[in-house]
Amino acid sequence: MAMYCSISNEIPEHPCVSPASGHVFERRLIEKYIAENGTDPITGDVLSEEQLIEVKASPLVKPRPPSATSIPAILKGLQDEWDACMLHSFTLRQQLQTARQELSHALYQHDAACRVIARLTKEVTAAREALATLKPQAGIAAVPAASAAAPASIPMEENMEVSVPAGETGMSEEVLQKLQKKATLLTAERKKRGKRMPEDLTAPEKLRNYHQVATYPGLHSASTPGILALDVQLTDTSKVLTGGLDKNAIVFYKDTEQVVATLKGHTKKVTNVIYHPTEEIGITGSADSNIKVWSLLNGTCTHTIKAHDEGVTGLSLHATGDYLLSCSADQHWAFSDIRTGHVLNKCLSDPSVNQGLTCAQFHPDGLIFGTGTSDSLIKIWDLKERANVAKFPGHSGPITDITFSENGYYLATSADDAVVKLWDLRKLKNFKTITLHDTFEVKSLSFDQSGTYLAVGGSEIQIYVVKQWELLNSFNDHTGLVTGVKFGQHAGSLISSSMDRHLKFFSL
Repeated sequence: MAMYCSISNEIPEHPCVSPASGHVFERRLIEKYIAENGTDPITGDVLSEEQLIEVKASPLVKPRPPSATSIPAILKGLQDEWDACMLHSFTLRQQLQTARQELSHALYQHDAACRVIARLTKEVTAAREALATLKPQAGIAAVPAASAAAPASIPMEENMEVSVPAGETGMSEEVLQKLQKKATLLTAERKKRGKRMPEDLTAPEKLRNYHQVATYPGLHSASTPGILALDVQLTDTSKVLTGGLDKNAIVFYKDTEQVVATLKGHTKKVTNVIYHPTEEIGITGSADSNIKVWSLLNGTCTHTIKAHDEGVTGLSLHATGDYLLSCSADQHWAFSDIRTGHVLNKCLSDPSVNQGLTCAQFHPDGLIFGTGTSDSLIKIWDLKERANVAKFPGHSGPITDITFSENGYYLATSADDAVVKLWDLRKLKNFKTITLHDTFEVKSLSFDQSGTYLAVGGSEIQIYVVKQWELLNSFNDHTGLVTGVKFGQHAGSLISSSMDRHLKFFSL
């Protein structure tokens, strides 16, 4: 009876037996296998070369029968070898697929573990900060004047989200002086510019030829479609921030055509967004009543401002870049510090009526601001005095948006009545009404940075030239309601967002 090697399936020249499995092997092959694996190839048990038992056999080998040397037999042998190679290749592919699946599962587990560790680290840090404030609170109660300075003495880790309660700290004399100084500077700059138009401003004739040059679909979730808010960075209008029904805000760079950050943290739809004009800071307001300040460099929330009890309906950044105006359906407007997350002032719009605020906007100088209400009224407020100094009636339906012109004189407003009204702040009266078709819904208004053009977004997009109030161009490229319109630098482009989840750019 011939012995065959269990590895090569050939008659061995130097046979030996493995005591682990009892199988016969060619010594040369089994020694190489043991050197690489250290185990028996059949059972997988530990095996060394010293354990191999040499088998004494006759050197005579029975020749192959004549039938095996025929051409059909050779072809049959080659076919068998090919089949064996294919089966071996199939087995290797199966093992490779299994290894890939196991590696993918391990990577997911690693990622989940890292996220859990990061969250727990964040919670521990927040808990330590909360404990650190317990002792200072006793001193704060005894010395109220130190209340604003106490939080600054507490060490704070970078990029740690701080949730600040809604209690007012008041505007200090330093803040008031800062606001007044900025307003004086901006007024002087405006007078210096006079009525001269910027040299790089796009001419009205060119705006007539604007058309869609780029569109970016699907920035937000398809399961809850819709972009509700839009803003661009004033110094680089290729950087865009959007807020959506999917509870997220998206940072998009037009130059690279990439989403660079997804800001997650709100529990309800994001209704308002602000892209800081000179820094990589984003601000979002949500129907969950929270306002979040984000570092856009790493997509982390640095402060959560709890200024309201109901959904946030309006946000506006002060010209200093340090303070935020917000309004809510809870009928209050609030003035907050985005650097600390503290609410400095909070005021009830009108205690005699139960009507929420729908929008808010700072005047370019920053000492006054406007709010819109759900009962068709526009109110002008003195920030320092917290006083309502003017009211503009005339719309019907909730106010949908308000915007001040950079010249400081004009205010544009819209409501659910298919008209856009222009107000002269010097005379406190309506001097122009742009009547749209009956079914037109206006959701967004925006002056360009020079105050020369006005964009209207809603059922479609329309661009008007100021003073003549002539319609220069209109776009109906969106399939849904337009929720945001913003001009690029020198009116060189127009950016829009819509409930159809598309972000569009219009230019020459």
